[in-house]
Amino acid sequence: MTALPFEQQFVDAEAIAWETVGEGVRRKILTYDANLMMVVVDFETGGVGAMHQHYHTQMSYVQSGVFAITIADEERVLKTGDAYYIPPNVLHGAVCREAGMLVDVFTPMREDFVS
Repeated sequence: MTALPFEQQFVDAEAIAWETVGEGVRRKILTYDANLMMVVVDFETGGVGAMHQHYHTQMSYVQSGVFAITIADEERVLKTGDAYYIPPNVLHGAVCREAGMLVDVFTPMREDFVS
């Protein structure tokens, strides 16, 4: 497994560089250990988190903006303050309707994000 450079008790988010992960989408891995990971994902209006699935459990909080979130075969429009849960291996994705940010939490941590 990759070393855990962000495993720390206090996180200065401004000191972490943004990583572009798609057109109009960028993320920061805030902190993690082998069991848990927290990531912020910043979307421009129209930015897409393509449909995908993974074995991790995911919970996400809409910090700001408006998003069309699809989980399995159901789509809901979520806004600031809303949250959602994605069980392991369930197809899901997001389309940003109004620029905003998601806070994603994964268990176990996403090794593919740091390798």
